[in-house]
Amino acid sequence: MARKLRHGYYACVSYMDAQVGKLLDALDEQGLRDNTLIVLWGDHGYHLGEKALWCKTSNYELDTRAPLIISAPGAGVGDCAALVEFVDIYPTLLDCCGLPPRADLEGISLAPLLQQPDLPWKTAAFSQFPRPWAYLGEPEVMGYSMRTERYRYTEWQDFRSGEALERELYDHAEGQAEIDNIARNASSAQTLSDLSARLRAGWRGALPEAHLEPSAQAPGGAQ
Repeated sequence: MARKLRHGYYACVSYMDAQVGKLLDALDEQGLRDNTLIVLWGDHGYHLGEKALWCKTSNYELDTRAPLIISAPGAGVGDCAALVEFVDIYPTLLDCCGLPPRADLEGISLAPLLQQPDLPWKTAAFSQFPRPWAYLGEPEVMGYSMRTERYRYTEWQDFRSGEALERELYDHAEGQAEIDNIARNASSAQTLSDLSARLRAGWRGALPEAHLEPSAQAPGGAQ
């Protein structure tokens, strides 16, 4: 069954890839590529049986990391390893289209990275997922997760009180699979304390230096 489900998933990816190709070909045929901004992203990652998980129901890397490809007139070509978030897409569209920026957004424009992909950028990206998972009703516990260049730190908090009930810490320098939770290791105590403080500082604390003075009216990040 797992092989069958993975086969279907990969077939879906191949089909989508072909449709994107048709779209790009049509833009080229109409001479529109040079003044068209294209953003391709997936709204979440996906588990295909890893850790006995399926779909998008966790704070692990496989669920929270997703494709993001931007093609803009005058942009460079290549990969960018910077930490970016979906809240950055809208400000990027405004910037690249020459529209007025918004001061009430948590995201920032990625336009500078389109020219210089190695610029110093955000020091963390944030996500969250509840337990139990339900579209309706209040969850019992909320998992707030933060990805830095090296670590993924997740703090499970009582949804009402904010009390930290459990923690997860994965060191990506030791591998990408996020199998060994080192949160309870004595050697991780200082790292855990530092990351917990950064998580509670929220998105403002992770902004690159050029964006350290966002609007005071901007909504808060992960708490």
